[in-house]
Amino acid sequence: MGSLTGNHPAYVVSTRTGIVENRHEIHAIVTDAGGRCLRALGRDPRRLTLVRSAAKPFQALAVAETGALERFAFGDADLALVCASHSGEERHVARAQSMLARGGGHVEADLRCGGHAAILRARDEEWMRKGIVPTPVWSNCSGKHAGVLAAARAIGAGAEGYHELAHPMQQRVKKIAEELSGLEPEEIKWAVDGCNMASPAMPLSNLAHIYAQFAQAVDDDVASSSSSSSSSTSSTTSPESKKAAPSPRRRHMARIFSAMNTYPEMVAGEDRFCTALMRSFPGRLIGKVGAEGCYAIGVREGEDTRRLGAEGALGIAIKVEDGNMDVVYAATAEILRQLCIGTEEEREALEVFRQKPLVNTAGLVTGGYECPFDIMLE
Repeated sequence: MGSLTGNHPAYVVSTRTGIVENRHEIHAIVTDAGGRCLRALGRDPRRLTLVRSAAKPFQALAVAETGALERFAFGDADLALVCASHSGEERHVARAQSMLARGGGHVEADLRCGGHAAILRARDEEWMRKGIVPTPVWSNCSGKHAGVLAAARAIGAGAEGYHELAHPMQQRVKKIAEELSGLEPEEIKWAVDGCNMASPAMPLSNLAHIYAQFAQAVDDDVASSSSSSSSSTSSTTSPESKKAAPSPRRRHMARIFSAMNTYPEMVAGEDRFCTALMRSFPGRLIGKVGAEGCYAIGVREGEDTRRLGAEGALGIAIKVEDGNMDVVYAATAEILRQLCIGTEEEREALEVFRQKPLVNTAGLVTGGYECPFDIMLE
């Protein structure tokens, strides 16, 4: 990681009738697939951060490496749900129930996540109208829990305590977090997440690096496939031009990236930022929110990433100091705009999050969010 010193406080502000009401401090960092810092924002872009659900892609990697996806015929939509903080739509709940049954004959009672109110207020109101009492399978993390239960069955570890750090599955997650981040075991802290599963805390810079590696895995897989195709039709291909086949881990990472981007509605749901983001960039990036104002993105290599000086893919990690979720979406959309990731047309669907209006109880727009920072100057 490059030296990250001399950074200044950065804020998203909320206004009411033109008056600044709140300042929400943010930290952010941009790295490439080699872990090199390209841009940094805020006082502490290496802030030790509980990544919460932004850990799900590498938690899903632990599931994939057990062979559970093949053993239980989990498709990419299932894999996307393992990575999800879903909205509790009928399709989410039905798929989680199906994964429990297919993944070793588990039932909802085996889940160790609790039920909770829906992420979206409109969804919560719908549940109340329908008399739905959210049980564990309605949890936004039920797909991850179903996936880990299936993986535990695949390695013969048993379901008891599958969510706790001492369980063999969580030890696999721990090792993956250490290996992808490049951190020593003592540099990653562990807590209990809101869904009751072990959750890591690491510097934002390392989280960005992990997401860059997921994006890089896709580029490497594509390059390897292209090289193999070219060499099979040419007898004059030089050894130097042949790309080494990606490792099994890199292939799993590429599949996770593709599953999330192909099924963004499974990763979150309608009217959710993660879904809007990945729908706007088909095949190009993944984005995943973590509770309490954390967000991470992995962007495949392109002209926009090269323009920023990246060697290979790009990773972005963001933390809002006060945990405000509307603010993390506004900040993320603004950072993508300032970095010129994609086109204005591709980013258009994110504008409703970047400039979300604040509305009072009478339906009057009283203010909104503004992002008076410039990541390009850091």
